[in-house]
Amino acid sequence: MDDPGVLGTVDFALLNTWADRLLPVTQHAGRATLEIRARGFEVMPKNDHSPVTEADQIAESVIVAELERLRPSFPIVAEERMAAGRTPAFEGDDFWLVDALDGTKEFIKGGDDYTVNVALIWDGLPVLGIVHAPAHGETYLGVTDPRGAARRAEVWRNGVPEKICVRKRQGRVVVAGSKSHEVPELMDPFLAQYDVEKKIVIGSSLKFCLVASGVADLYPRFGPTCEWDIGAGHAVVRAAGGRVHTFDGADVRYKKPDFRNGRFLAEGPPVT
Repeated sequence: MDDPGVLGTVDFALLNTWADRLLPVTQHAGRATLEIRARGFEVMPKNDHSPVTEADQIAESVIVAELERLRPSFPIVAEERMAAGRTPAFEGDDFWLVDALDGTKEFIKGGDDYTVNVALIWDGLPVLGIVHAPAHGETYLGVTDPRGAARRAEVWRNGVPEKICVRKRQGRVVVAGSKSHEVPELMDPFLAQYDVEKKIVIGSSLKFCLVASGVADLYPRFGPTCEWDIGAGHAVVRAAGGRVHTFDGADVRYKKPDFRNGRFLAEGPPVT
């Protein structure tokens, strides 16, 4: 079968095959970022004044090349391509999302909390996502069933996959928060409704992975993001049994104008 959809359904066997093809590619891209950081690099400004490095560009080229071989008919929305004005033509709602170095500021500072991200959006929702953290030596994978059941949700540590799942809240909550993109005037009132045990501050899409692996209960986001920032992490959370939704309860969907997201909450199941 050449396409994942048949009469609107998704072929999960094919998605798992694609995931197996993409896992080593994301890890290759991650190794490239480590090598570039070890030898030094130049920081360049983009049109929106955010920084970009050779590592962003090289990692993206590695991933995009494989996606073009894997499923050339699907559009590819990749951060650096988009910054260069290369917006793909669209006829449907199925496409690849790539953020080959999420957490560029962290990478520039020499920190470890940056990730390589690839997601497949199918009918407006992520059905496959890979989050690779090169400096941590971890790779998170999610292949999801749109009905909510996890078909595959694994994390690789030293090459060994372990099943992950969100945890059910039991009163006190652990919150995943951003290192550099908090909005305290919105975050503080939101968290006041919970009994917060602790807050884990971490960079990039690793916040989604904390929720997906049951380390954190909530990841509220009030600051701006683009779809490529969250697609892979969203897929991992969905595969692990959680949700990423707006504050009025609607699932975060993709192919929005300018590919920009509003406020959202990633979480496991609530207390019942």
